[in-house]
Amino acid sequence: MKFEKQLNYLKDVAAKIGKRNFIIIGSVLLIGVTVCLNFMLFTSDNEAPPVLDLSGTPISAENNDGSKDDYFAMTEISRQRARDEAIDVLQTVVDSEDALAEAKDAALAEISAIALEIESEANIEMLVKSKGFKDCVAVISGDSASIVVRSDGLLPTDIAQITEIVYQQAGISPTNLNIIQKSE
Repeated sequence: MKFEKQLNYLKDVAAKIGKRNFIIIGSVLLIGVTVCLNFMLFTSDNEAPPVLDLSGTPISAENNDGSKDDYFAMTEISRQRARDEAIDVLQTVVDSEDALAEAKDAALAEISAIALEIESEANIEMLVKSKGFKDCVAVISGDSASIVVRSDGLLPTDIAQITEIVYQQAGISPTNLNIIQKSE
């Protein structure tokens, strides 16, 4: 009997939300997973995957002077593209006349959270660079963060400084922080 009540409740909720909103919510979740996978691919010590333009064509890793593009610059571009795509999908939900008020509120909350993450990432990157690191990329996802720094060896004091900066700027505890060293 209890199972039938739960099943009926789920059917009622599904009917209220509608197919279109399920698709929108699924798209938002898919974009979130894509952002996470994108970062995981870029944080390996191997060469980063190519950055693609909007048509899906790889952008050359060569500058006009023939030197390789910087890992950090490519990662920042990729991170920004993934965020832009996520915000576009969320904005579609907000602008949709068919979306429920709850879906619109959730999309606005997610846009706000992304904006806060972007601000925190920028502050972390600036402060880490001010500690003497040549390059830094910070990626915050909810209550966890990954920080990639250019270094030939991180000292315990370096790790402590980065950990403190991340905690002060984003409130992320050291247990949810991943600091990655990228060799020069």
